[in-house]
Amino acid sequence: MLNFSRTRMQPRSTRSMSLGGIDYVDPKKKSNVLGKILLAAAFTALCILMLKQSPSFNSPSLFSRREPGVTHVLVTGGAGYIGSHAALRLLKDSHRVTIVDNLSRGNIGAVKVLQELFPEPGRLQFIYADLGDPEAVKKIFSENAFDAVMHFAAVAYVGESTLDPLKYYHNITSNTLVVLEAMAAHGVSILIYSSTCATYGEPEQMPITEETPQLPINPYGKAKKMAEDIILDFHKNSDMAVMILRYFNVIGSDPEGRLGEAPRPELREHGRISGACFDAARGIIPGLKVTGTDYKTTDGTCIRDYIDVTDLVDAHVKALEKAKPGNVGIYNVGTGRGRSVNEFVEACKKATGVDIKVDFLPRRPGDYAEVFSDPTKILRELNWTAQHTDLQKSLQVAWRWQKLHRNGY
Repeated sequence: MLNFSRTRMQPRSTRSMSLGGIDYVDPKKKSNVLGKILLAAAFTALCILMLKQSPSFNSPSLFSRREPGVTHVLVTGGAGYIGSHAALRLLKDSHRVTIVDNLSRGNIGAVKVLQELFPEPGRLQFIYADLGDPEAVKKIFSENAFDAVMHFAAVAYVGESTLDPLKYYHNITSNTLVVLEAMAAHGVSILIYSSTCATYGEPEQMPITEETPQLPINPYGKAKKMAEDIILDFHKNSDMAVMILRYFNVIGSDPEGRLGEAPRPELREHGRISGACFDAARGIIPGLKVTGTDYKTTDGTCIRDYIDVTDLVDAHVKALEKAKPGNVGIYNVGTGRGRSVNEFVEACKKATGVDIKVDFLPRRPGDYAEVFSDPTKILRELNWTAQHTDLQKSLQVAWRWQKLHRNGY
């Protein structure tokens, strides 16, 4: 190979040369740097030109503008059990949906299912954010044009709330205040608030009506009642449409098998009885623990009102449809019928076909003996009534999803 390079006796210095106390840059190096600057500038200009020619450059996001006939709903906690089912129903009803979730309790798998079902532009977006971060919440509201908020996001285990009450006051009460302030600042006019029968505590009379005194006995119920109080106090000088739904024990899953309940393994001991029954049926845990057998009930175990998640979501949709500016609606969402824990366990055994082992333990702190609803008001004002009231059938639907999703999503 021929070598055309010349050998230099004294290598050229790459430093600046000093003449008479003044530094002068090597002209060839200066030319090289200038060329690089011009090349970078030309490349930047080309990128800007290409972006401007892109259809999406000058057009705002579909989620950032309001459209006639399109209701854009922010679903907080939309990656969770109830929130994801609500998002599915809203999308089926042709609403635009934004899910905000920090995934501390929710499942990104549920969001992916929804994205696969509704891939069209402007239908669904997911934002990973914590409602405890006011700046993040402000940014979300400033960049999106919401028409309504369904506020599900919350930690929701009675037992856990007695062990870590501050978490519950922060996550439920404080975060609701952050959401409400953002709604007020950006003119979002409809709030559907996910509350709970735990705000009633342990009433002296059954069934529970909306006029039953709210005397919660655990931090979960207290935190939810505080959030309700904040909403109602704010509403006194606001035209916001507010719907507060106090619901009872949620069971079931999407009848078409697309979504289900998949709590984190570390939270199993605090979770819903349905999740514990399924875990026992699958052998994940050795048996089911029933806490409390000495209550003043027919069989000594707690009595609860079990509401199917499909019915619960339907109540939220009807609340959204009936919400009126300046009005507040407060509704119990239940079947109006109480079932004992023993009855529930027997129904779960039949639904799963497994003879689940049951261990009976002392009462759990914060629990109450008997709670079931009087759903008369929600029937009268929203024309809603529970349709899925067969306990065993609801558990069978949920069990089908559990068997197909042994590791959750």
